[in-house]
Amino acid sequence: MRFLVDAQLPPGLARFIKEQGYDAETVREVGLREAEDSAIWDYARAGGLILLTKDEDFAERTFRTEDGPQIIWLRIGNCTNSALNAWLAPLWPTILQQLESGNRLIEVRR
Repeated sequence: MRFLVDAQLPPGLARFIKEQGYDAETVREVGLREAEDSAIWDYARAGGLILLTKDEDFAERTFRTEDGPQIIWLRIGNCTNSALNAWLAPLWPTILQQLESGNRLIEVRR
């Protein structure tokens, strides 16, 4: 599995994912920090990347098209990198199971 971390999330999230043994990059690293959502969507889809985002637009888009990347929609307010990682770590195995089951949209709420 390969992941793309959207602009509203900290780059530290990509490091967290790498520490779990997966490939991860940020939209900034691939030159899409200021890009339109459609460009980020297309990049993730073309590369087979799973998009982690706080942006509800991506979640809504999964309902309008059957051809798109898997989305992990993180419903968490602003927090530090360490708080984000501490919140996500125990949920990560369940998120992976849902991805492996083929779920296109995984909503993770605080």
